[in-house]
Amino acid sequence: MNIKVNLQPLVNNLNLPTVLKTAILPGDSFERLFIATQVGEIYYIGNGVVETLLDIRQRIIKQGTANSGYDERGLLGLAFHPKFNNNGLFYLHYSVADAQGPGAIPVPFRPNPCDPETLNLQWLNREINYDHIDTVEEWVLQANGRPKISRTLLNLRRPFANHNGVNSLNFSPESGKLVLTTGDGGAGYDPFNLSQNDIEIAGKIIEIDVDMDVFINNPPVVTRFDELPYPIIDTLTVIAKGVRNIPGISYQWYYNQYIKYVGNVGQDLVESIYAFTEHKPIPVAQLIEDLEMNSKPDLDGFINFGWRGWEGIFPTTIISECSDDESINEKTIAFYNDAVETSELRIHPLTCYYHQDPRPDKFNGTALTGVHPYIGKDIPELTGCVLFTDFVQDEGSQPGRGVLAYTRVRDDCIISEYNIIETNYDFGTKSSYYVSLGANLDQTRLYLGVYGSTNVTNHNLGTVFEIVP
Repeated sequence: MNIKVNLQPLVNNLNLPTVLKTAILPGDSFERLFIATQVGEIYYIGNGVVETLLDIRQRIIKQGTANSGYDERGLLGLAFHPKFNNNGLFYLHYSVADAQGPGAIPVPFRPNPCDPETLNLQWLNREINYDHIDTVEEWVLQANGRPKISRTLLNLRRPFANHNGVNSLNFSPESGKLVLTTGDGGAGYDPFNLSQNDIEIAGKIIEIDVDMDVFINNPPVVTRFDELPYPIIDTLTVIAKGVRNIPGISYQWYYNQYIKYVGNVGQDLVESIYAFTEHKPIPVAQLIEDLEMNSKPDLDGFINFGWRGWEGIFPTTIISECSDDESINEKTIAFYNDAVETSELRIHPLTCYYHQDPRPDKFNGTALTGVHPYIGKDIPELTGCVLFTDFVQDEGSQPGRGVLAYTRVRDDCIISEYNIIETNYDFGTKSSYYVSLGANLDQTRLYLGVYGSTNVTNHNLGTVFEIVP
C-alpha cells in the first residue's frame, strides 16, 4: 500500500541527532521533545522554544579519524526514569574523552574461509588493546534546574570504534528496568565472536535495575560480566544475545502483553527487524555461576538473534577466492560452525530488507537507524504498524537520501513484507541521511532525525521533523 506523509520541521541547524524521545520535566504537566546529539548536547523543545538540558561535549571522545569524519562513538544513549517527573533521574551512555586506545587488532578485519586462523581469533591483552571506553551514568536534574551526575553504573572497554549501539538506553515498561543495547564491538564480522559468548558484555541486550541502591565509586573498566563487582552483578540481567548492532529497543502494549521490537544492523546482505513477546531473562549472577561450575546455562526461551553465524535470514557469507579457477566467484559460509550451532536457537526476523533488491517497489538498504511502533490515529493507514528508517538508499549516490518504511506484525511464522513511505518534503540538492527515529510516550507521534552529511565533524547540518499526515 502506497502511503504518503509530510515532514514538519521542528528544529534546524543541530549537530547529528542520535536520540529523540519525550519526557515530562519535574514540575511540568506536558511532554517535551528531548534531542541528544552525537557530539554531546541535549536539548528540549517546549512552546516552540529550544532549551539546553545538558552540554557534555568536553566529556565526549574526540570524534572523526584522520581520513574521515564518520564515527560511531559519542553520546549514544539517553533515557528518562519512569518517575523522572518526580525524581529528576535520567541516564546517559557515551564514549569517554581521552580514552583512546590503538584497537584490538588492525582494522578493517575480514575473515578468510581459506584461513581458519582468521575464524578463531581471541581478544588478548584487553587492558592495552582496545579502542575506547564507554560509560553508562545516572544523572539527576536538581531543583535549581541544573543536572549533575549522581553515579556511574558501568564502564565498558570497547575493542573497536564502531558498533557501540545508538539510542542505546531505554526503560522497559514491562520490567521497569533500564535497558542497554550493546553492539558486538565492531570491526565487522565480530572477530572474537563476542556476541555469542554468554560472559562477554558486547553483543547483548542487558537490563539494569537502577532502583537497587548500589553505589560503587569509580566502577572498574570491564569487558566481561565476571570482571564486575558483585553489587553491580546483582543489578544485571541479560535478555538477548547475538546482536551485531542495535538502534534501540521499543515496546508496544498489545493484547495484555508487550511486543518488543529490535533492529539488527546487517553486514553485507540484509537489515533485520525482530519482534518478540515471550522471553527468558537470565541473571548475570547465574551466567557467572554456570561459568565457574563449568556447566552449560539453561538458554531455553532465551532470545538469540544468531549473529555472527547468521545475518538475518542468511548464514553469514564471504565472497571467497579459495578456488584456483579465477572465473568462479564463490559465496562461502565463513562461520559455518557458528551458523550450525545457532540455527535452531535463533529467532527469525519479523521483516528484512536487502542491500541489493531489484524489485521496483523496494530499495537498496545500507544501515537500519530506528524502529518504532505507531499507534496514533492521525495517520490511520499506519496505525498499528512498525516504522523503520534506513540511513541512505543506494550508498554512494549523491545527494544521499534516507528511507522511511513500514511493516506489520503477523501471527504466523512467515516473514512480513514491508513498504516504503513517501515523504513529502523537498530537501533540494542537499543530502538527507535518516539518522534517528523517535516517538512520544504513548507512541502516537513520531519524530525523524535527518543529517546533511555522513560525517559528525561537519557540524550543524541536522533537522528534527515530526512525521505528520
